[in-house]
Amino acid sequence: MMPPAMSATPLIQALAAALDSRAALLQQLHAEQTDAYRLFHGSVEGLPGLTVDRYGELLLVQTFHQPLSPAQLAALEDFYAQTQPGLLPLYNDRSAAHSRIGNPLPPQQLAQAMESRTVRELGVNYRIQGRHEGQDPWLFLDLRAGRRRVMREAKDKSLLNLFAYTCGVGIAAAHAGARHVVNVDFAASSLAVGKENARLNDLPFRPRFIQSDVFSALRQLAGLGQAKMVRGKRMPPFPPLEARSFDMVFLDPPRYAKSPFGVVDLINDYPALFKPALLCTAPGGTLICCNNAAEVHRDAWLDQLERSARKVDRPIREMEWIAPEADFPSHDDQPPLKMALLRV
Repeated sequence: MMPPAMSATPLIQALAAALDSRAALLQQLHAEQTDAYRLFHGSVEGLPGLTVDRYGELLLVQTFHQPLSPAQLAALEDFYAQTQPGLLPLYNDRSAAHSRIGNPLPPQQLAQAMESRTVRELGVNYRIQGRHEGQDPWLFLDLRAGRRRVMREAKDKSLLNLFAYTCGVGIAAAHAGARHVVNVDFAASSLAVGKENARLNDLPFRPRFIQSDVFSALRQLAGLGQAKMVRGKRMPPFPPLEARSFDMVFLDPPRYAKSPFGVVDLINDYPALFKPALLCTAPGGTLICCNNAAEVHRDAWLDQLERSARKVDRPIREMEWIAPEADFPSHDDQPPLKMALLRV
């Protein structure tokens, strides 16, 4: 509950209501060895454009529409100092163009923001950083439900983690007893964090990390092959991979990206990725697909996936939605992040 002496401004009232609504979830997460979660989800909890996340000892406050005033920021920090004592506050204003962090910090606070830290989720260690050259702290908290489900299903299975970013899904699978994990991402910097995540955990084997355009990797793993020349143009170098299938495939593409090998477009052409990912999934296996484009309605998207699966004669046998957990509420049970677990 809100401390009696605290000013009951609309901001503090909203923060207090959000904290109260999470009481049971936070108790559960702490018991599960988790210290990374969202404390305030402003788009649903009354202040669009404001998020407050806990990452271990770090209290990360971010604004995406307009910055907080100094008085608002001071009140917010005071609220959490009283209700969540011991956390180190960090404010990132990302309301300018391209969501880049705009607010400067004093040298000592900047050094703290740039410090690499370790957080825990479901007993797994991950490296995070409040500020770096990218735009987020290296672990997407709304994907916890997906990582949780992978951990439940991964024992003794092989997993292909596509658009792996810092490889959280792959590390979670290895920690949960998977027998083989392959992480694929184009960014060497992201895979470097993934390798550090692997070192932070006592894993039974070392996951594989492949720096590659996902289209090229998928085509080869699916047995379709990747030509070195296309329409008379030489393709960029890519690592050669042998065809193989996986018991589980996790597909979490960005909203839009373009490369010589293909175009990622979650709104207009999800099947371009879905089809080869499905062909990499062993018969009887599981494919978990993610789509974080808010304007895509999940039923229309599922219909698209089902039609695409039938076209390659790999129909979906069972389907289940994986909803983000309670620290990412939605107005209508239609969260922007859609996760579909498909038995194929």
